[in-house]
Amino acid sequence: MTEVLIPLIVFSSIFGIAYVFLNTRNKERLSLIEKGADASLFATKKNHRSNLTLKFGMLAVGIGIGILIASLLESYTVLDEEVAYPSMIFLFGGMFLVANAMIEKKDRVDQE
Repeated sequence: MTEVLIPLIVFSSIFGIAYVFLNTRNKERLSLIEKGADASLFATKKNHRSNLTLKFGMLAVGIGIGILIASLLESYTVLDEEVAYPSMIFLFGGMFLVANAMIEKKDRVDQE
């Protein structure tokens, strides 16, 4: 029974937090608009937004390569599975996130 309850509780908690956050943000915005605040206050600056698709894509590729390298290390060396997989996943995931940061920095410099 706990196999069903734990995921149910986790997902309902995430949904509840997201609902409360979005509902509160909406009420705050409506309250500010009623008081006469400028609507441009809510606009996001597109110059400082990062490309989330590129970031998550590079992270996924890094994790995939980390799993592949960890599998090779476990098969062909004396490195244990418990050490190989987490270390390679974090190493390659982090390397691809650093590469993503460099790409975004280069794009920001090119736009200016």
